[in-house]
Amino acid sequence: MLTIKCGRCKSKIMRYKKIGPGKVLRCYFPRIKKLFALVEEGKLKCPSCANIIGEKDGDLFKMNSDEFTYSGRKINK
Repeated sequence: MLTIKCGRCKSKIMRYKKIGPGKVLRCYFPRIKKLFALVEEGKLKCPSCANIIGEKDGDLFKMNSDEFTYSGRKINK
């Protein structure tokens, strides 16, 4: 389980179940366990500083890799 945080202010964005190795490029809605961020006009925004973390695309968020950090463990396939 990963904790994804804002790259600017370090506020929590979401708790996410990442499966497999690799970067966090997309976050699928069924794997999001808890969402702390705001979703306005299809954009995933930090609740504290309004930094745009990702954009909604169908049933997932396409993440801007420069705008967030994460900690935790990825689940191996």
